[in-house]
Amino acid sequence: MVLLKRFGIGLQRARKSRKLTQEDFSIVSSRTYLSSLERGIKAPTITKIDEIAKVIGIHPLSLVAYAYLPLNSTDRDQFWAKITAEVESFFDYSANLTDSDKER
Repeated sequence: MVLLKRFGIGLQRARKSRKLTQEDFSIVSSRTYLSSLERGIKAPTITKIDEIAKVIGIHPLSLVAYAYLPLNSTDRDQFWAKITAEVESFFDYSANLTDSDKER
């Protein structure tokens, strides 16, 4: 539940930082649904996160990352370093795949 609350806080902060109202999302979501996301009551799909992020004008990962983001700057630096290393390791792994493996 804490994760949903943190996601909701990040969503609301991102929305307000762009001076957007909940009604500005009517093309992708109802105001009621957006409010329930911001209050941490509902969990969005990855598709919905993508749609909402487009309205805000940010990368969808920014919304997801906020939910996990440590509160102090030292821990945040370690967090980003870990995420970067993990994602980079995906590329290292894919370099060892055969063409047929990559098609799966």
